[in-house]
Amino acid sequence: MKHSTPPRVGFVSLGCPKALVDSERILTQLRAEGYAISPTYNQADLVVVNTCGFIDSAIQESLDAIGEALDENGRVIVTGCLGADSEKVLSAYPNVLAVTGAHAYEAVMHSVHEHLPPLHDPYTDLVPPQGIRLTPRHYAYLKISEGCNHRCSFCIIPHLRGDLVSRPIGDVMQEAENLVNAGVKELLVISQDTSAYGIDTKYRTGFWKGRPLKTHSQQLAEALGELGVWVRLHYVYPYPHVDKLLPLMAEGKILPYLDIPFQHASPKILKDMRRPAHAEKVLERLSQWRELCPEIAVRSTFIVGFPGETEEEFETLLDFLEEAQLDRVGAFAYSPVEGAPANQLANPVPEEVKEERLERFMELQAEISANKLSSLMGKTLEILIDEVGEDLSIGRSYRDAPEIDGQVIIEGEELPVGEFVKVMITHADEHDLWGELV
Repeated sequence: MKHSTPPRVGFVSLGCPKALVDSERILTQLRAEGYAISPTYNQADLVVVNTCGFIDSAIQESLDAIGEALDENGRVIVTGCLGADSEKVLSAYPNVLAVTGAHAYEAVMHSVHEHLPPLHDPYTDLVPPQGIRLTPRHYAYLKISEGCNHRCSFCIIPHLRGDLVSRPIGDVMQEAENLVNAGVKELLVISQDTSAYGIDTKYRTGFWKGRPLKTHSQQLAEALGELGVWVRLHYVYPYPHVDKLLPLMAEGKILPYLDIPFQHASPKILKDMRRPAHAEKVLERLSQWRELCPEIAVRSTFIVGFPGETEEEFETLLDFLEEAQLDRVGAFAYSPVEGAPANQLANPVPEEVKEERLERFMELQAEISANKLSSLMGKTLEILIDEVGEDLSIGRSYRDAPEIDGQVIIEGEELPVGEFVKVMITHADEHDLWGELV
């Protein structure tokens, strides 16, 4: 049984019926989450003002209402049509807690949660604040968007999930904070195209801890880097603004790890795949990234045996692999997906040729990987422990994402799962490392 008093929210609703419906929806959500609605300013813990911004007189009425709420209560969240022009609100009242636009229910609730957390009793509530998760307690996936704007010929994800829809950055940061507060030590940022985050919203400004943040991969990475945990970026397309993430990696704000699905290196095959990439530019960028952050680990995925791939084009891919010297690589033989445009391309590659090329590809990468890992021998790495057995602990370095990359094995030690330890590397093979506790 809860003994604490429910937090109380005052509410001022201005404007047209559409705004009234917005207010009803926010009030419904507040009540569903256990908030009480206060009829007076002085009994409220904070006040939400749903504004109108249609004509000058409505704007003035909204500004007056915000001013009154600040005078009477002092803790005010502004939403609604006038909130779409956040500069107008903030220039008049810079001390409001947050500003959101019209029908921004999630953003309003995020701001309320941030400044007036709901009651939560882990003994009586069925769902913990970080939600129900299927990953171990010490790492979690943080999804920042749905859908994809690319139209790769081998993929049907846009058909299944639609175009890119970015989550409000305030919601993403609140979820990340909840996860860290629940004991998560590593956040794995995922989407179909992480570097495209915010393109669909024109990089709209949101709020976290009362400060403005653009819905943009760089500002998201900067904010996540303040949480004091490992932050790993997956599925990053090599857009120019990715270069701006490298200083964050070099400074230790986010992990020096990039997961970039290159898919191929032949210009013709990339064109047939409808991929936005040029192999020679990629090699140049890789070189620049390694100059900026020498310890960066780059993982990628490739498709061999794509329709129309000649032996010469496959050799181009092998040459790229040799020159790129990627740290972690996954590959698979092309397999038709129902509904994918690539199925209509001429000159499908025979199955036995696909398999033979896949084998040659993986042999070359195994050699590259073994050389890369052997260069780590004698070095000390920070390791996050994932599992423990009898006289054995298994973890990962910054170079390894869970379940897809390699592991670091520490023999003779049974260490706590979810803890960071320092390990000196003593042995390496093509995929994994062995080491001793420092």
